[in-house]
Amino acid sequence: MEDIKQVIIIRKDLGMGTGKTAAQAAHASMLSYAEAMKKDPEIARTWLATGQKKIVLKVDDEAALEKLYKAFKYEKVPCAIVDDAGLTQLPPGTTTALGIGPDLANRIDKFTKPLKLL
Repeated sequence: MEDIKQVIIIRKDLGMGTGKTAAQAAHASMLSYAEAMKKDPEIARTWLATGQKKIVLKVDDEAALEKLYKAFKYEKVPCAIVDDAGLTQLPPGTTTALGIGPDLANRIDKFTKPLKLL
């Protein structure tokens, strides 16, 4: 079977603390996994059973995150945007992260290859 992975993308312009960043990444992972289960349960289950490969990347701002989100939606790759509840460091509704997949790595890499690791 082809390589399956999940990618989490975090906005760096928000200045989130380490714990906040970790929480937003966890939200992105769970929300995107739920989308993957709806789209292709076999890929999602295979990902779960084979180590749950995740890569965490960064973008500079909300515009870059939204552009990626729209590209993945257009390609029908399971993904989910995280909008913060505003209970701690950020105003309510602040878009913080994007979860992509799990899906076939080549479908994800098509758009994420140029991004840097968080």
